[in-house]
Amino acid sequence: MRKLSTETLRKHKGISFVGITTCFFVHDGKGEFYMTKRGKNARDEQGTWEIGGGGLKWGSKIKENALREAKEEYDVDPINTEFLGYRDIFRKTPEGIPTHWVGLDFAILADRKKVKINEPDMIDDDGWFTLDNLPSPLHSQQVVFVEQYLDKLKRILGN
Repeated sequence: MRKLSTETLRKHKGISFVGITTCFFVHDGKGEFYMTKRGKNARDEQGTWEIGGGGLKWGSKIKENALREAKEEYDVDPINTEFLGYRDIFRKTPEGIPTHWVGLDFAILADRKKVKINEPDMIDDDGWFTLDNLPSPLHSQQVVFVEQYLDKLKRILGN
């Protein structure tokens, strides 16, 4: 059997088959969490604020994928990791094609002094926020994320 190229798979994830992403909510254990603003090189929703995430790689275990992505994107060394749950993610591509993804969501406790942007070409800004002081505009999925996990996020953040 011939394997499809990474580029071919990337074009079809969420369109020809359900895509899977691991998302991470990095927090400092003192009530604040880290978000970044999508840059002009981001796939879509440029200029919006979001938590981190990345597609599940073939052969990767789900939690390991989330931790690898957190390390790649924010140089995070987790102190503690908690699985929050999953979300069905229904969106459209910039061309208007419907997509379906499943988001597997994690909260990662990290030392905020060590968190940094490792992908500056994809990110325009970053910062630490509270649930009462969210940046704007939010990525379309961040609204869903906060609504779905609000009680868990409050507990994790000590609110």
